[in-house]
Amino acid sequence: MNSRTVAIYRDLLLPYSETFIPAQVESLSTYSGFYVGMSRVAGANSLVSQKKSIVLSDLVSQPAPWKLAFKLTGFAHPGWFREIKKRSPQLVHAHFGLDGVLSLPLAKKLNVPLVVTFHGNDATGMEYKSTGRAKLTDLFQKRGQFFRDLYLERRDRLFKSANCFIAVSEFIRSKLVDKGCPSDKILVHYIGVDIDKFTPNLSIQREPIVMFVGRLVEKKGCEYLIRAMAQVQAVMPEIELVVVGSGPLQQRLEQLAQSCLKRYRFLGVQPPEAVKDLMNRSLLLCTPSVTAANGDSEGLPIVVYEAQAMGLPVVGSIHAGIPEAVVHGETGFWHLKEIGKCWANTW
Repeated sequence: MNSRTVAIYRDLLLPYSETFIPAQVESLSTYSGFYVGMSRVAGANSLVSQKKSIVLSDLVSQPAPWKLAFKLTGFAHPGWFREIKKRSPQLVHAHFGLDGVLSLPLAKKLNVPLVVTFHGNDATGMEYKSTGRAKLTDLFQKRGQFFRDLYLERRDRLFKSANCFIAVSEFIRSKLVDKGCPSDKILVHYIGVDIDKFTPNLSIQREPIVMFVGRLVEKKGCEYLIRAMAQVQAVMPEIELVVVGSGPLQQRLEQLAQSCLKRYRFLGVQPPEAVKDLMNRSLLLCTPSVTAANGDSEGLPIVVYEAQAMGLPVVGSIHAGIPEAVVHGETGFWHLKEIGKCWANTW
């Protein structure tokens, strides 16, 4: 391990949809990263190994009171903190705004700078606040609302105390400034992809597949893609929609697809290699993102970059940071006529 280390803070280590975090950590050259969090995603679904992480729930037989104490007061379990300190991190890097709020006392106790990356909802949504301060009764009745309130109460403190904020797109930067974040603390840094890993195999013939990759939540706009595919299949019945991902809207979306599509598959969560293989075989990727009713928006979906690296055409909505990657006339098209030409030439 390099002598210069970074503690990567994420409360839950690490959901399948956040492959971009370990991709960044594995690409560090002058530093080495290790992961810090409260809980671990169960079993093989975790993207982070025990060897490279310090997780409270691994160290304590009854972690719940310690988790709550840390989130409410910043008081860390002594054994957990001791293990973190042994690694001598020179920096804490938190992913997402709430994790930035939670890691403030950790960075302060370690006496190191704090960097926070904002990815989407943490800068665009989460603005609905219940009446009054976050109440402990809400923690047990409406856990999500409790932590949204907690984040909003402490966000100004985060903006004041953290050393640097990374926005994954200019769109997210503008939203952070709107929320009161000092503009001179914000750095726009697009999430990169390893083009040695995301390289197309040109010997594989593309198939009549329109591909969607993402969590099945409102802001991803999969409903609109399904309805659009019904119109596409009326003209080109051989085109198939393949949906990769899971989420709370999955059952509803599958029912919608069943009612109006001839050819479709919902594959659920897939490992990165399977997604890459599907990108190599598909006709195009669609990112039909929208602003959700609660204001939640994309930052800039990493799947756009991955598809482009694989030589897979991207059709995206003009939304959030997507136009910063699908640049009209350079890396994609915004007009339906031009998209049609691209489709015809690919086919």
